[in-house]
Amino acid sequence: MTSPTFDVIVIGAGAAGLMAAAELVRAGRSVLLLEARDRIGGRIWTRIEPGAQAPLELGAEWVHGYAAITRALVADAGMSVIDSSDSHWTLREGALKASDAWFEQVVRALSEAEILTAQDMSFDALLEGPLSKVLSAQERQFARTMAEGFDAADTTRASARAIASEWSGDTLGDSPHGRPQGGYACMLDALAGKLRSDRLRLQLHSPVQAVRWSRGAVEITGRTLDTSFAARARRAIVTLPLGVLQEGTVRFTPSLESKRDALQGLASGAVVKVLLRFATPFWETLENGRYGEASFFHLPEAPLPTYWTGAPAHAPLLVAWAGGPRAQRFSPGASESALVRAALAGVRQLFGQQLDVDAQFQGYYYHDWQQDPFARGAYSFVLVGGSDAREALGQSLDDTLFFAGESTDTQDEAGTVTGALHSGLRAAHEALAGPAS
Repeated sequence: MTSPTFDVIVIGAGAAGLMAAAELVRAGRSVLLLEARDRIGGRIWTRIEPGAQAPLELGAEWVHGYAAITRALVADAGMSVIDSSDSHWTLREGALKASDAWFEQVVRALSEAEILTAQDMSFDALLEGPLSKVLSAQERQFARTMAEGFDAADTTRASARAIASEWSGDTLGDSPHGRPQGGYACMLDALAGKLRSDRLRLQLHSPVQAVRWSRGAVEITGRTLDTSFAARARRAIVTLPLGVLQEGTVRFTPSLESKRDALQGLASGAVVKVLLRFATPFWETLENGRYGEASFFHLPEAPLPTYWTGAPAHAPLLVAWAGGPRAQRFSPGASESALVRAALAGVRQLFGQQLDVDAQFQGYYYHDWQQDPFARGAYSFVLVGGSDAREALGQSLDDTLFFAGESTDTQDEAGTVTGALHSGLRAAHEALAGPAS
C-alpha cells in the first residue's frame, strides 16, 4: 500500500505542534498532524466538572508574564486572561503571615553575581557560596524553594546561570500572572479553529514509533489503535517532550547523534499537582475574611510546600503543588491515596485549627506526568554547563527535521505554554523557508 504524502508531518499536537500546524496550513502547505493521545493539547489538559465553579487544569494552568502570543489566542476564542493577585501567605511559627518581598532581593543578588559571567555552577552552589554573604538563610531557602516549585528544578544540578537569566526576564517579578478564562481549553479551541482546512489531517491515537529520514525525505511509521500506519513528507517538525526524546521510545534513522549534548544538557523536571475540591472556599471567610484575596499559601518544610486558590474566582478548589526533588520523592510508584493524604495534611497545617478540613473535603483530581508515556515529566530545566542546550536542541537537521517544544525555547520562556507556542511558530517558519523539493 502506498503511504500518503504531505508537505510536512508534525509530530505531537500539544501547544507547539498545533501552532506549527496552524502556521503551515495558513501558508498553504499540506500537513499531517500526529498525536499519540486521544485528545489534542499535550501537557495542557482542562476538565470541566459540574459544581467546580472553575476549570480543572490537570496540566498547564498559568499565563506567566505579558505572553502576547498566548493572550492573543485566548482573545481569539472570545475569552480573556484573568490576572491573579500577588497575595502570598506563609506558615511560620504556627501562624499564617503575609510573605515578605524576598523575590526582588533574590533577583537583585542574582543579577549582581558577576561570577556567573565567567563560569556556571549549580544553583545550590551559588546560594551557599558567593550569595551566602549577600542573602540571609531565609532568603536562600526561599530562592531554593522557588526554583524547585517554579522551574521544577533539582537545585543541586540546575544551572544557576539559566535560572538567573529566566528570573530577570518577563515571566516573573512585577509581570502579570493569570489564567485563561474558561481554562486553557479555550486557547486549544482557538488553535483548532485555525486548522479547519482540507490541507490538514489530524490523526489521534497515533504514537509514532520510527522516523526514517534523509535530506528532503521523511518516512514516519507508528500505530493507530491496533493498525500500523506509515506516512511520507518532505519535512517533519518534531515536538516530542524532552523526556520522551531522552527515553528514546521514538527511533530515528539516522539517529539524533548531533542532539546528544543538547539532550544531556537538559533535564525533564518532576511536579506533583493535586487539585483538592471542597464544599466551599472556606479560606475566604476565615478570620473575618483575612485571606479573602489570597492566591498562594506556603508551607516551606512540607512535602507539598505550595497551595494556590482560584482567586479572583471564588472556587472551592485548592491546588497542592511540589516540584523538583520533593515531587520526585512521590514518583515513581506513589499511590494517589498517599499523595492526597499528604496534600490534605498540608491543608490541616494551614487551617486545621479553625475548621474540620475533612468534613469540607469532597474529592481530588490528579495526573502523573512523570509516568505518562507521552510526557515523561512536566517541563524542562537547564543543567550546569547546558547554557546552549536549548538552542542546540531546536536547531534543524538538513532542512528536513525541525524541532519545537518548550524545551527548545531560547527567550527565557521555557517551561511555559508561551515558550511552546513561540517554538512552534519558529519551527514552522524554518520549515517554510527551506529549499523547495
